[in-house]
Amino acid sequence: MGSSQIPKSPPECAFVPRRFLAGAHRQTIASFFLSRHFALPPSDDRLIEVESGIQVLCRCHWQAEASSAPTIIVIHGLEGSSESLYMMGIAEKGLAAGMNVVRMNQRNCGGTDGLAPTLYHSGLSNDIAAVARTLTEQGKISQFALAGFSMGGNLVLKLAGEWGAGAPPGFRGVAAVCPAVDLAVSADALHLPTNRLYEKYFLWNLRRRMRAKARQFPGVFDAARLRGLKSLRDFDDKITAYYCGFRGADDYYARASASNLLHRIVAPAFILHAANDPFIRITPETRQKILANPHITFVETADGGHCSFLARRDGYDGHWAERQIIEFLRGIGKTNSM
Repeated sequence: MGSSQIPKSPPECAFVPRRFLAGAHRQTIASFFLSRHFALPPSDDRLIEVESGIQVLCRCHWQAEASSAPTIIVIHGLEGSSESLYMMGIAEKGLAAGMNVVRMNQRNCGGTDGLAPTLYHSGLSNDIAAVARTLTEQGKISQFALAGFSMGGNLVLKLAGEWGAGAPPGFRGVAAVCPAVDLAVSADALHLPTNRLYEKYFLWNLRRRMRAKARQFPGVFDAARLRGLKSLRDFDDKITAYYCGFRGADDYYARASASNLLHRIVAPAFILHAANDPFIRITPETRQKILANPHITFVETADGGHCSFLARRDGYDGHWAERQIIEFLRGIGKTNSM
């Protein structure tokens, strides 16, 4: 990418919450329960091998001249999938802006538990690299950006940092909404009394997935390890770390957090964070890294909750974060031919 001039803030950088939906929990919960309708064409579904014997499902939407159009590869958050509402919203907005959109499921997500005898976790940035590489080799994409929400935001920023100045020629930039770049403090914040509803939701889904994996791969996973787990940190210590090659939750969080690599990002990057996000935390040290990197555009709003940012409908559907990502990537296109 080099050090080409990039827009330092996307258009419309002032977020105003929708009427009656101001506040961290109102924003977060409303975005989950409010129904949405999308006008998306059928997807081109592709199984892509990211590691020997392990595939992920990508739901792809192509422009008429796909190979010459810019592409967004979008990654969901914890226990999300390609069908998460924000994934569909980004796809709709990206297509309308003339971009290809690839809604990538992480391992086991989107109904693909049987395709991988492994779990997914916040350190698997190489899976995204494998998807980008495969689609490039297949001639489907030539220039692409990455976008991620929450856990997916950590993954795309981690990969951008790992690539550094050695990124693939087609890589144009990265955008992240409420990225979990500091995994340890965010996991601990999830255990606060005010956030126990969210933690219980995640744990319920993670337990269900683990039991399904144990049934599918009885010689690999043991559901008995789920006993006594009371927090996400417990799950990551007894399950994620145990099955994914980490020494424990602390080791997992330390090695998988994108905060370690933010200083190495040299592509245009956009990080959108809400100061009142219920459980995503950015440490002072990480904030300093973000602000010190001239390639990163950091927008922090007073309100917005977790990956919500529900604004009033003013000529569009009011899903402000999705719009900001598209506008930022379009801004990159004006300066870097995306």
